[in-house]
Amino acid sequence: MRGKSRHSSPVAVRTDLQLAALVGISPAIAAIRCEIDKIADADASVLITGPSGSGKDVVARLLHQKSRRAARPFVALNCAAVPADLLESELFGHELGAFTGAVKARAGRFEAAHGGTLFLDEVGDMPAAMQAKLLRTLETRVIERVGGMLPISVDVRVVAATSVDLTAAIAAGRFRADLLYRLDVIHIAMPPLHERPEDVPCLVQHFLSAAARPARFTPAALEALADLPWPGNVRELKNFVERACIHHGDDTIGREALGQLLRGATSPPQTSFVPPPERPNEIAPPPLPTTPSLLGPDGVDLKQLLADLEQAYIREALALSGGTIARCARLLGLQRTTLIEKMRRMQIALVD
Repeated sequence: MRGKSRHSSPVAVRTDLQLAALVGISPAIAAIRCEIDKIADADASVLITGPSGSGKDVVARLLHQKSRRAARPFVALNCAAVPADLLESELFGHELGAFTGAVKARAGRFEAAHGGTLFLDEVGDMPAAMQAKLLRTLETRVIERVGGMLPISVDVRVVAATSVDLTAAIAAGRFRADLLYRLDVIHIAMPPLHERPEDVPCLVQHFLSAAARPARFTPAALEALADLPWPGNVRELKNFVERACIHHGDDTIGREALGQLLRGATSPPQTSFVPPPERPNEIAPPPLPTTPSLLGPDGVDLKQLLADLEQAYIREALALSGGTIARCARLLGLQRTTLIEKMRRMQIALVD
């Protein structure tokens, strides 16, 4: 009795009425918008990679909302936030008495997302045992609840996201290569915010538009914000704008007020940049500590340092490109053959 459908589910689903906003004017964001338009109606799995806070969840919601599945549920699960022993039940559901505490049958996320989209965030943190079960479901489109024996067919588009370097995770034995191939049918790489500083003013205005008492930033203050590294990416910028509105709602924020806000920030020191005064008669904030010398008393092995740096950039580009050599080469500005030779020399596994 294969594939019987049973899709009444108490699992909460997200039905966002407002269209997800992928804000920005940078070429990278424009290219991602075009890609979303091309692939929205496909049923193929999508893997979104990029650093934490870069907006991977926004891309996932936008994919769903532009697809033919938009009227059906969008169900999200953060794989890193669920204890390993509960993840199977969260994904596939369970029957009455399947384990201690299972006082009634419950549908999982796959059933809840039937006809729609299932977003698996931080899939790179999924335990190995669950990776095998997820792979089987992606291949068969059939699930079984924990403690159950009835196969249940599911019609779900899976969109996964991760900030983990899956190529390195495969090499370390923490992630299945065959699961990566199943998830990475279509790949979208979200760039960190510091690589698209021209998007910062647009994002600031977007976040201000949602504030109850929005502050206003002068052009000079917006320019200064665009110069910051934002290691927490768009999420960090959003939190900063929220803090600015709490302290300066309905006011105009220039460089001096901006410096005060940044000095009071709890983000890492490299983000707490204090901009110069907007006008000569303004009082400049205290100077930042002098940057320590790059050279220690014993000097540095420059050749080894550059080799380590080159290898680090190649590994990061591989992660952002989902292990696709051609994409990785474009990110690094290298010929494909040159990149392959470097990877062989550095003993980095070829997966393309």
